[in-house]
Amino acid sequence: MKKTLIAMFVGLAGLFTAMTSHAIEEPEYTVERQLEGVQIRHYPPFTVAETTVMASESDAGNQAFPILAGYIFGKNKGERKLAMTAPVTQAAVPVKLEMTAPVTQAATAGGFLVQFVLPRGVTAATAPEPLDARVTLRDAPARLVAVIQYSGLWSEANYTEHLTQLQAALKTADIPWHGEPVFSRYNAPFTPWFLRRNEIWLHVDKPL
Repeated sequence: MKKTLIAMFVGLAGLFTAMTSHAIEEPEYTVERQLEGVQIRHYPPFTVAETTVMASESDAGNQAFPILAGYIFGKNKGERKLAMTAPVTQAAVPVKLEMTAPVTQAATAGGFLVQFVLPRGVTAATAPEPLDARVTLRDAPARLVAVIQYSGLWSEANYTEHLTQLQAALKTADIPWHGEPVFSRYNAPFTPWFLRRNEIWLHVDKPL
């Protein structure tokens, strides 16, 4: 009986994840090159809503999420609701977010910068004005990133292991990178650890 219930749970969780992954919009990209376990992706420009929080790396996302979620769920002039998108990501940047950085949670001199991608077709000029002064809008430029994907909950050991694999793949392919790594989260907090999709991005330059 216990095994049957576990199997039912896994099946339902997988179905829910598949349904939500199709329902939640992600930024468009093209795969420019495929390495061993790594993709080189090109992301066209998109617009983000962002906020800076004074928190640790593990807590920054939790503190920033209600601020940014409040904005897209109607805490703006006109009370306009915007669709939820993925991923929400974090990138350790020493002082400030680079203009080439993707949708990120980025370490700054004053904490972490956390960003949500806004739906396609929405720009900083056309998006509703935030009512919360902690939220700002920005048009992020196109970027080329090397990406490795893995599952599981956040842990420094899991992150470091996959970052090392990503860097090794780029070294083997003789592809230089710049800036700090970007950690991308794609799933809701209640998603089981084994169904979660995480990615680490590194900025690379053309030509490949």
